[in-house]
Parts: sequence; structure tokens; C-alpha cells
Amino acid sequence: MKKSFLTVAVILGASTLFAQDLKSKKGEAYLPEAGDYAIGIDAAPFLTYIGNFIGGNGLNTAPSWNFLTTNQTITGKYFKEDDLAYRIGLRIGFGSTKGSATVGQDLAAAPIYPALPLTVVDSWKSGGTNIGLSGGLEWRRGKGRLQGFYGAELGIAFGTSKTTYEYGNAMTITGAGTTDFGSNITTDTYGNGARINEDKGGSTVAFGLRGFIGAEYFVLPKLSIGGEFGWGLGIASVGASSTTLESTDGVSVGSQVIEGTKVSSFGIDSDINNTLFGAAGSLRIAFHF
Repeated sequence: MKKSFLTVAVILGASTLFAQDLKSKKGEAYLPEAGDYAIGIDAAPFLTYIGNFIGGNGLNTAPSWNFLTTNQTITGKYFKEDDLAYRIGLRIGFGSTKGSATVGQDLAAAPIYPALPLTVVDSWKSGGTNIGLSGGLEWRRGKGRLQGFYGAELGIAFGTSKTTYEYGNAMTITGAGTTDFGSNITTDTYGNGARINEDKGGSTVAFGLRGFIGAEYFVLPKLSIGGEFGWGLGIASVGASSTTLESTDGVSVGSQVIEGTKVSSFGIDSDINNTLFGAAGSLRIAFHF
């Protein structure tokens, strides 16, 4: 932590060589202007890198370009006026993965050399959705490269996940079919051998509303280091997950749908460098263009 503060002090100290002139020697404006866009990233990896370099502890690794939030939300701004910006956050994610495996056919006769054993194919498909959207207004003030800002923003988030399995061997009353996909074999509520046909995560819905205040210093033209505090409320709900099983008791084959618990949360509190979708870095770097 001390190294991080030292690093910031070195950067800010060096930048005072230009006093509070709002243009560089090349005539480049330091502060954002109407029509500019900005993107923000976590400053911690860069400050750690510089701090380790100054300290010479030999533990340096290349800094990484990290999201401000913990859930991969892209954050940015559009400056409607020199002192007014629209804040936006966006994540739109859809994905799926498929796989298959060849397994032996249950109850098949033993092969005669050199014939291969009879086989069937098991397959699975996993997919999920992650959507997040936030928006807000940011007002700015300050006469030099040290700029204060304040405003409010709100956001929503939504997420789902599901995995389905298809088996080449049918479930039978003798228990055949409960040896496929070893990690998918479990027991039903009666203790009978069972296999998972579908595993569905609970749908997640979240809403947030917050006010914020912060400051940033433009160490180079259109490049700043800053951070913010916020206060607001958050509401989140996670629906019950469900697992569909197929099993046999030795007399008949049946299925069960086992549901998990539902979870909901509500809170009103202050935050440190928080956005609507997760904690941010202790400091942030903003690039304006």
C-alpha cells in the first residue's frame, strides 16, 4: 500500500513540472471536451508494477488490462458537455459448449477378436447468459488538472445457466445406464443409483441505484488516475436451481426434479470504488479520446 501511494506521489509530483497549464507543450488539451469518449480500467496492476520496479524486490510481472468490475462489465463515458458526461456499463454474453464421449454399449455380447466392442455416444451441452446494463449522469468541476465529479447511476443485470446430458445407453431396471459420465452419477432421494439429465442454475436478476462522488488527476493529456465513493441500494434475486435425475428402483424407471433454494438480498450502504455490478479497483485509469 505504501508503495502504491509513493508511486502516485511520484507521478503527480512529476506532472507539476507543467504547473496547471491545461495544454501540453504540443498544444494537446489535458481535460476531456464535449464529444469525447472515455474507457476505464483498473489501475492497481500498473501501480503495483511501478511500485515493485522502484522497490526492486524482483517480484514484478507485466501489468494486465483489467475490468473495473469483477464481472467483466465494460465501463465508459460520453461527454455531452465539457462538464457533463453520460456513464455507461455494458455486458452482453451468450455462450455454449458441446462435448461427447464414446462408451461401451450396455448388455452387448463380448466381441470376438479382432472385432472392437460395441459402443454408443454420450453427449452434453452447456450454455449460459450474462447481461448487464447501467447508465448515469456525471457532472464535473475544477479549474485545473485536478477534477472533481459527482452524479448518479442505475443498472440491471440478468444471468442464467443450464447443462443437459443425453446418453447412448437407456436406463433399465437392472441399473444399466448408470455407469456413463462418471461425474454425473449420483443417487436419487431413495438412495437408488441415478444419472443427471439436466442441471439448471437459478436465474439471477439484480438492480442497483447509487450516487457517487470522486476525483481524478490528469497526469497526461486525456489520461487520468482517480477513484470514487458511492452510496445507494442494491436488490438481487437468485431463483431456485433444479436438477433432473433418472433412476431405477429395480422395478421401474423414473425421474425426479430436485430443486435448490431461492436466495434474495437487499441492501443500502456506502461503497468504495463500486459500480452497480461489483467492486472495482482501488484506483482507476481513464483514457479519453
